[in-house]
Parts: sequence; C-alpha cells; structure tokens
Amino acid sequence: MAKGHRSQIKRERNANKDTRPSAKLSYARVSVQKACFVLDAIRGKDVQSALALLEYNPRYASSIIKKLLESAIANAENNNGMNRDNLYVAECFANKGPTMKRVRPRAQGRAYRIEKRMSNITVVLDER
Repeated sequence: MAKGHRSQIKRERNANKDTRPSAKLSYARVSVQKACFVLDAIRGKDVQSALALLEYNPRYASSIIKKLLESAIANAENNNGMNRDNLYVAECFANKGPTMKRVRPRAQGRAYRIEKRMSNITVVLDER
C-alpha cells in the first residue's frame, strides 16, 4: 500500500509529469514496422525539415504521421506558447495496437488467417 493520502499521491504523480507538447494517434491502420521506417527518418530533426520529409515520402504512413506532427505543433503553439521555429522532434515511436483477424479462403477448403495490424503512434516535441 502506498504511503500518504490519496490527494498527496496524485500531487506527487502529477509533479513529475512530462510537460513537453505531444500528440498521440491510437489505432492507426498501419503496422508498427512500416510506421517506424518513417518515424526513424524524422527523429531528432527540426519541425520544418521533418514536415518537408513527410510531404514527399511515398509511404502511406508518412501522410498519417504528417497530420500527427502538425497536431503536435499546434499543441505546442496554443497550449505551451512555444515558438514554431525552435521546435524539434524529441521523441517519436510506434507501439503495437490491436490486431484484426480475417480469414482468406484457400484451395481445397482450407482457410488462411490474415492479420491486419494496428499501431499507436506518439510524437513528442521539444524546444531548442
């Protein structure tokens, strides 16, 4: 059992909360592996060059991540009052989401399983 009153425990938990601006997309219909190819390209880059990379990247995940990055930039400007020119991508990662299972009919009455994977993508920005 934790020490202290319930409100004290909540205060301590909220004190060490990450205050950097971020955006999260749950249940994105792209696999973690395919999303990570795009995320690896923008990690550590400043916001303008990351948006330019995502604009001309032919992968499907890049369009999803571009929207997510724009949302994180808007959060930084409106909620935290940060300057857009000083922002960079501090963290970006994709975690495994639920998997939809489908059945594909095959020859001689067999059925193969198709797994349609989802991911939860997070982009965290910071100021230089």
